[in-house]
Amino acid sequence: MIFPHGGGLFLQLSLWDLVQQSAPLPRAIMAILLIFSLLSWAVIFSKWAVFGSARAANRIFLRAFRKATNLEAMAAASEQFRRSPLVTVFDFGYSEVARQMKSRGSVTNPLALERTLQLGMSEEITRLERNMSLLATTATVTPFIGLFGTVWGIIDAFQQLGTAGAASLRAVAPGISEALITTALGLAAAIPAAIFYNLFGTAVKEFGARMEDFMLEFMNMLDRSFE
Repeated sequence: MIFPHGGGLFLQLSLWDLVQQSAPLPRAIMAILLIFSLLSWAVIFSKWAVFGSARAANRIFLRAFRKATNLEAMAAASEQFRRSPLVTVFDFGYSEVARQMKSRGSVTNPLALERTLQLGMSEEITRLERNMSLLATTATVTPFIGLFGTVWGIIDAFQQLGTAGAASLRAVAPGISEALITTALGLAAAIPAAIFYNLFGTAVKEFGARMEDFMLEFMNMLDRSFE
């Protein structure tokens, strides 16, 4: 039942009726857009939690690192801060230091150590960026998928208009309304995905800058350990 006066309830019922009356192809397009939207929101919530946890863990790890007297003491405590991206960089660097110490008795190849630290940084950034491509794909593709559904629906509406021989807006309006739903769904999926992709991209850059700074702190601690 659709009430002639009732604002939101009228809108909800009429939109649902339009969806139910849609042809199979527009329905399939709506289903695809809904899947894109659900997947992108799943990534958004997941990344939001991961980045928040990583920031908090970074702060705690840095406080502990700056209080540590040497790399060995920090290595023994690093498992407590496993959620921190900086721990991965530290583990790579410490492994290289241990390897050089075992084979040569001292750190004689700082360039190899620097490359190893960069590898740890690269691995952690790759982990932080995981699944973000889905947000980029959703932001880029879903408006065009929705537009395709709209164009197809409008073509179908005008074909029905020509077949019926009617020339009034009332005859073609329902079909056009059905067609425009896919554009609205496409934009509803794309806009949040684009916003959070940019926000998360900025966050990844901040993590990268923090890891580059930590590499310098690691090298400084290494120098102090052998003074």
